[in-house]
Amino acid sequence: MKKVINQPEQVVEEMLEGVALAHPQYVKRLEGFNVLTRADGPAAKVALVSGGGSGHEPAHGGFVGRGMLDAAIAGAVFTSPTPDQIVEAVKAVDGGKGVLLVVKNYTGDILNFEMASEMAMDEGIQVETVVVNDDVAVENSTWTTGRRGIAGTIFVHKIAGAQAEAGAELPEVKRVAEKVIANVRSMGMALSPCIVPAAGKASFSLAENEIEIGMGIHGEPGTHRETMRLADEIAAQLLKKILNDMPVDPDDEVAVMVNGLGGTPLMELYIVNRKIREVLDNSGVKVVKSYVGNYMTSLEMAGFSVTVLKLDQELKELLFAPADTPALVQF
Repeated sequence: MKKVINQPEQVVEEMLEGVALAHPQYVKRLEGFNVLTRADGPAAKVALVSGGGSGHEPAHGGFVGRGMLDAAIAGAVFTSPTPDQIVEAVKAVDGGKGVLLVVKNYTGDILNFEMASEMAMDEGIQVETVVVNDDVAVENSTWTTGRRGIAGTIFVHKIAGAQAEAGAELPEVKRVAEKVIANVRSMGMALSPCIVPAAGKASFSLAENEIEIGMGIHGEPGTHRETMRLADEIAAQLLKKILNDMPVDPDDEVAVMVNGLGGTPLMELYIVNRKIREVLDNSGVKVVKSYVGNYMTSLEMAGFSVTVLKLDQELKELLFAPADTPALVQF
């Protein structure tokens, strides 16, 4: 294993210290906990809290800031944060208007965020939860019952965060988050595995000319393996599965995210984006905004995911609202 780390058991702690030192205008570390909160919080608005296992950077701490998250909790690599960490995050950012928990659909996350929600409500904090399950690849996986939550979660952070920033009450923020979840779909693929620091070896193996279609962000199996193909063919295959699950009509408006898994050059992501745009343009679908880059990674895994968000006027306005975070700045 070659990694630029010190001790494997210290990677999350040292990473969070580094993030806070790099971005003091955006985030601060909650002392004693693996939690990043907004540097200017708490605010008298609905607070958004999300998180999960580390190794998906810039998710989730990179999206803490104005117009998105108020706090992010970092579990161990690919491991759900514990309920006590989540509760402390909720308490730290509650400004009296309630807290919305944005949870990806993984069994550990569901259980721990649910327990934390109950603990926070016992302390008098109003808490609601939404669960993101945008991955169309498989219905059940290694760590989930139902569909996995992957890069579409970023759109939930962005749009619900804008609604909260505008002063909406908790039921309205939850409603718009659920509206995003109902209208977002994703699917990914992998060219190579990643190495979890504590394990010290690859999480799976692929032959030299082999790729995995539908791979999860923790290395969970996808739908099948196949021989490496051209970028256009892979991109079209993933998009077809997404659109079979969530049809879009001519003149519908969408946002697209081509998300790198950590080890894929931007050059290749832009090539994928070109094909996605070509297919949608030829179908008469209007792409009003594209995001290309690393948003929810899997350490150094090579591969990418495609996310399509179907927009109406409300979602479009919130998507285009300002945001200012370490990993996403939009004015």
